[in-house]
Amino acid sequence: MPQITKRAWRAATDLVVGYALKFGVVGVFGYLIDVGVFNALRIDTGDGPVLTSSFWAKAVSVSVATLATWIGNRYWTFRDRRRKDFALELLEFSAISGVGMSIALACLYISHHVFGARSLLADNIAANGVGLVLGTTFRFLMYRYWVYGDHRARGNASPTGEPSGGSATVAMSVEH
Repeated sequence: MPQITKRAWRAATDLVVGYALKFGVVGVFGYLIDVGVFNALRIDTGDGPVLTSSFWAKAVSVSVATLATWIGNRYWTFRDRRRKDFALELLEFSAISGVGMSIALACLYISHHVFGARSLLADNIAANGVGLVLGTTFRFLMYRYWVYGDHRARGNASPTGEPSGGSATVAMSVEH
C-alpha cells in the first residue's frame, strides 16, 4: 500500500472506532435506562407487576431509552454529523430503534413461545442479552451509515448548530 493509503485507512479506522466507542458509552446509559424501566415495570411489588405483559414493558422501556440515546448520539457521538432537520433525524433514529426493538422482542417471543421460558431471568436473557447484542449491532450500522451517513452531509449542522463545512465529510468519505 502506498503511504497515503495507509494514512487514509488509519484515519478512517480511527474515526469509526471513535464513533463506536462513543456509541458504546451512550449505549451503556441507554441499556441501563432500558433494563431499569423494563424491570421496574415487571417486578412484582406485592400487588403484581405494573405491566403484566413482558412485551409492553419492553416496548415502553425501549421507547424511553431511545429518546435518551438519540440525545446522547446527536449531541456527542455524531455531533459533527447531526442534521439541521432534527425532527426527521429523530424520526429516522426512532424507526431504526424500532427495528432494533423488534429484534429484542423477537428474541423474547422465541424464549416465551418456542422454549417456554417465562421467568424474569429468562426474559432478561432473551430481551436484554441476546436481543441487545443483535439489536445494537444493527442500530450502530444503521445510525452510522444511514441516519448520520455521508449522504446526509449537506444537511448537517455543526456542533454549534451552523451548517457544517466539508471537512468532516471529506474525512469520512475515506471510509467507503
